[in-house]
Amino acid sequence: MPIHVTSEIGKLKTVMLHKPGIELEHLVPEELERLLFDDIPYLETARREHDFFARILTENGVEVKYLEDLTAEVFKLSPQIKEDFLRQFIREGGSTANQYSQQLYELLTEIRDEKELVLKLMSGVQMQELRSAISSPLTNLVRTGGHFILDPIPNLYFTRDPFASIGRGVSLNRMYSKTRRRETIFGQYILEYHPDLSGTVFYYNRDLPFSVEGGDILNLSSHVLAVGISQRTTPEAIEILAQNMFRDPSCEIDTVLALDIPSIRAYMHLDTVFTQVDRDKFVIHPGILGSLRIYSIRPGGRDNTELRVAQLSSPLPDVLASSLGTDHVTMIHCGGKDRIAAEREQWNDGSNTLCIEPGKVVVYDRNYITNRLLEDSGVQVLEMPSSELSRGRGGPRCMSMPLVRETISW
Repeated sequence: MPIHVTSEIGKLKTVMLHKPGIELEHLVPEELERLLFDDIPYLETARREHDFFARILTENGVEVKYLEDLTAEVFKLSPQIKEDFLRQFIREGGSTANQYSQQLYELLTEIRDEKELVLKLMSGVQMQELRSAISSPLTNLVRTGGHFILDPIPNLYFTRDPFASIGRGVSLNRMYSKTRRRETIFGQYILEYHPDLSGTVFYYNRDLPFSVEGGDILNLSSHVLAVGISQRTTPEAIEILAQNMFRDPSCEIDTVLALDIPSIRAYMHLDTVFTQVDRDKFVIHPGILGSLRIYSIRPGGRDNTELRVAQLSSPLPDVLASSLGTDHVTMIHCGGKDRIAAEREQWNDGSNTLCIEPGKVVVYDRNYITNRLLEDSGVQVLEMPSSELSRGRGGPRCMSMPLVRETISW
């Protein structure tokens, strides 16, 4: 199962998901902003909705792999790999985790079942679980029940962001928020050690200083990559990503389109305002069209180490048509011509579609106006419930990491 993703629309063969777990129940109101949530999802319903999502995929011939299972399989390979993971995970868990690193390590290694251990790492460790091992009298008195020594990671069900599949390689990302940076450790170990994925080429590394997230990376074709300059992805990261791809003779990408979108939470990633749904069809939030700037990045110099960058004056539909080698593309507006509907449905991820084959997409059922517009444009719509999953501010594309897609012939 080596990585192979050269488009957004090729038939999806293998995908990685994470079923929401106890980490969602460890959200509390005073921590919502820091943990990047606007509300607390109801876990039982969120899990039912996620199962519905996975069932849509499997019924359409997609092999579903779970992040928690892949990580557990890596732990089973070697005690040393598991130890290295735990040490790194604790080390990157913050100052409190580092203060009690040995106690945390001992607590975690008492969990013998590998999958149970993975789920515990995701859900976090509370102070009261270590109280007998902590000889800090003031801390014991002040830090009452509910204080976390090792934070939960509630954003994990958005598997799109920690890394991005690009051709036969990946961008292992540096997340914008410190809250999410440990998510990429799971991807790091899976990609380096899992027998199905080891040998993957890395075009970006999580240790680099500039943030980039998978929701901003779209494979338009085997030769063209679109990357959003957004609240969470910097132009510096895009330059490094482009240089590393252009230097790799096995990488087919020869053009990066950098799309500069407003840096606000509502548009946190490019895929929250823009996704591809068919060979010549895209769904887009009309609110970005007036402010969107597009840059073309191509290799230069004898060894492709230089970048040739130009701001494009053509409108987005023309740029996309040229990149895909077609005469025309259709832009389906999220929410249609109604500004209020457009803003509401974009907020609820109406633009965040997951294409599982040309002209067939998974969407949230709540965005009924956009969904009907997609159907009117000849796109087959597979609706999933979304009352709780949508509270995390991400849709079907955000919740899925394609590992293998069939190659599209253009």
